[in-house]
Amino acid sequence: MDDNTNLIESLLESATEYGKTSYELGKLKVIDKTVDVFSSFVPCTIVLSLMALFMLIFNIGLALWLGEILGKAYFGFMAVASFYGLAGILIHFFLHKWIKKLAGNFMLKKLLK
Repeated sequence: MDDNTNLIESLLESATEYGKTSYELGKLKVIDKTVDVFSSFVPCTIVLSLMALFMLIFNIGLALWLGEILGKAYFGFMAVASFYGLAGILIHFFLHKWIKKLAGNFMLKKLLK
């Protein structure tokens, strides 16, 4: 009878250790995925910030140049703003689903890697 009791205690102890180990492994996997996704976004964020700054300065220069050609500075800014407004509308109606799918696939790829 003692052998059965010892066997059951040993089995329960092994099951408890297995549960603790599985829990720790799960935590480590979540931490690994979080760090991987975060570390992927940092370089992308830096590049996107630099590109946004470049585009801002470029568009101000373009608007001033167009304003000089059109006679008034604000005409240049209106022309550039109109271009981006039209581009935004076209993207919203024609490329919205494609961009959403692309971003979703990127996130899934990073999380399931």
